[in-house]
Amino acid sequence: MWIAIRSAWPLFIGMILLMVSNGLLSTILTIRGQEIGFSESVIGFVQSGYPIGFIFSCFITPRLISSAGHVRVFAALVSIASTSALIHLITYDPYSWGAMRVLSGFCFSGIYIVAESWLNSVSDNKNRGSLLSAYFVIQTAGYMIGQLMLGLSQPGDISLLIFTSVILSFALVPILVTATTQPSIEDPQRVTISELFKLSPMAMIGGFATGIANGGLVFVTALYARNVGLSVSATGYLLAISTFGGLLMQFPLGTLSDKIDRRMVITGSAFITFFVCVFMLVAPNAQSNTYTLFGGFLLLGGFTLPIYSICMAHMNDHIKQSQMVAASSTLVLVFAAGMVLGPIVGSLALDNIGADGMFMMYIVVASILAITGIQRIMLSDKKIVSGRDIVPITSTSTPEATQIQLDD
Repeated sequence: MWIAIRSAWPLFIGMILLMVSNGLLSTILTIRGQEIGFSESVIGFVQSGYPIGFIFSCFITPRLISSAGHVRVFAALVSIASTSALIHLITYDPYSWGAMRVLSGFCFSGIYIVAESWLNSVSDNKNRGSLLSAYFVIQTAGYMIGQLMLGLSQPGDISLLIFTSVILSFALVPILVTATTQPSIEDPQRVTISELFKLSPMAMIGGFATGIANGGLVFVTALYARNVGLSVSATGYLLAISTFGGLLMQFPLGTLSDKIDRRMVITGSAFITFFVCVFMLVAPNAQSNTYTLFGGFLLLGGFTLPIYSICMAHMNDHIKQSQMVAASSTLVLVFAAGMVLGPIVGSLALDNIGADGMFMMYIVVASILAITGIQRIMLSDKKIVSGRDIVPITSTSTPEATQIQLDD
């Protein structure tokens, strides 16, 4: 694995810079949106543009790569993403901001597709799973660093938006100066939503529900933090602690799901999320006490962010090898569709209910996930068609990443 990591070091350096910029940009836009007068619901709609762009890119970017090549497409996408970050400095309306978020989601999805296809080309069946795990850990760590950097900003300060553009531009350097080969990529086939539901209803419902939950956690937590009176730096720490929770629990939950029925892990995680949110609503001063607030979000991230990869592994357990690429690609899009709704639902809940609205949203989502898990455990068998160990898949995953997982 270390030989493969050494061969992919430009990719890892470039990716951590890209994820730092992505985590910082996603967070700073919420704060800046509030400063220029956007309501919480408007900010939620603006942030929902990112997963919309992500979905479009999953279809379009592979075609661009086939005609222009990986390196050129990568350079173009990073340049556009860098420019879109700066556009937020010169416009003050939600329509242009929403358009830039769609553009940003399109670019970052395409960047991940290029990076993951390169990762696939420098790995083999002996190290592909380990290399992919290292890649996703680097992604998550970079995103968390970007969230922590929010504390460097002061109200009205625009320097971090400029810094985001600079980091994006620098991320190009290690990859462009070392890229020598053009990895292959195939535009994955699709299965319909109804076909996916027949193949694995738990995975489809779970993927969509966790998409809503992850979208809310990633894009609405900053709104919640400001709603309860946290400072800008404390907002960054709260976002980072939820991301760290997902990183911390990814491997324990994944390992547990390799040993017992994955549906039990999904259901158990949903129950923990449910009770954490109820506690945050009913316990005296739970949301005003720093320890309980940060502890609650640590658990919320820990038992929300890793569930998507378990849903995908559960789906792969119950379908044939020939169906895996198409089904997994569709699950990526189902998850992304849930992420479109997450910021919208979460921001509307905050706008109409207040800070409690965020936890109420998670109670509803966790209840749906838990009820679905119980129903599937009771009414369906546990027939395994092709069991395989779990590989972590993050909310930034593209169909190319699922192809790497399935090749391992």
